[in-house]
Amino acid sequence: MIDSLKVFSGNAHPALARAICDYLDIPLGEAEITQFSNENTFVRILENVRECDLFMVQPICHPVNDSLVELLIMMDAARRASAGRVTAVVPYYGYGRTDKKDQPRVPITARLVADLITTSGAGRLLTVDLHAGQIQGFFNIPVDELTALYLIRDYFRVKALKDLVVVATDIGISKRARDLAEHLDAPLAIVEKRRLGNRDRTETLNVIGDVEGKRCLTFDDEIDTAGTLVGGVDALLARGATEIYSCATHPILSGPAVGRLRKAPIKELVVTDTVPVPPEKQLANMKVLPMGPLLGEAILRIHEGRSIGEMFEPRTPKIRK
Repeated sequence: MIDSLKVFSGNAHPALARAICDYLDIPLGEAEITQFSNENTFVRILENVRECDLFMVQPICHPVNDSLVELLIMMDAARRASAGRVTAVVPYYGYGRTDKKDQPRVPITARLVADLITTSGAGRLLTVDLHAGQIQGFFNIPVDELTALYLIRDYFRVKALKDLVVVATDIGISKRARDLAEHLDAPLAIVEKRRLGNRDRTETLNVIGDVEGKRCLTFDDEIDTAGTLVGGVDALLARGATEIYSCATHPILSGPAVGRLRKAPIKELVVTDTVPVPPEKQLANMKVLPMGPLLGEAILRIHEGRSIGEMFEPRTPKIRK
């Protein structure tokens, strides 16, 4: 029944969509996605999708609002073309950091985006490493959340770094950092920070755990302006760490991030391609792990009605080579 499976891409990350299609050994779906001179987005699906199982690949990344609107219009077009089912494949869920009311008179935009995705015609969401687990509960449709943790684990297992400590760059990410630490048979440390207002500024307060004389691997779900990461690196070195490695799923790298990271004493920065990393944002010490096979396998399992969780169980064959 794979003939009824079709993958389409918006303009946010067509290279990732093509990698998914390469894994599935199917062509990328043909669609016209443009902006008129008045900045209105236009979408036209250029092939028959009646009763097909459609997967719309579009991370909500730069330009964030254009990417979101494209995704919504793509799914509406698919629904009106009588698609059998439409799955929103959103490797990076933009607005995910606005997941609660932490100040008076502010929105919960992550919930608003969930409502928009559902209303536009999605019957399912496939995503990677949400900023906060409760975002799954914002949807009234099934949500499959993949994780890049195992890709990162396998990469650093091969490196076999001695005297390693995994460091959560924030208390909020400590549970996932602890999982990585267990997989690498390493202790966990946590950088305590405080966010200063709404201007992407943070203040590093303390390092919880022993890092003196150790190699440190910082862990986070995303790198935005890199202020948190660079502040954490400075704090770790001040407390006697000998070498710093860093990893994160989503390399957003907005604003001053690239300049900060070029100056930071980080031995290696490991990220994935859930969002595109253009040449001007690529660093000499950066390693980008491909997500195409993982997403492709998940899409195949969704299409065939098989378990996603089995992909991460120890004795289950994972992803075909």
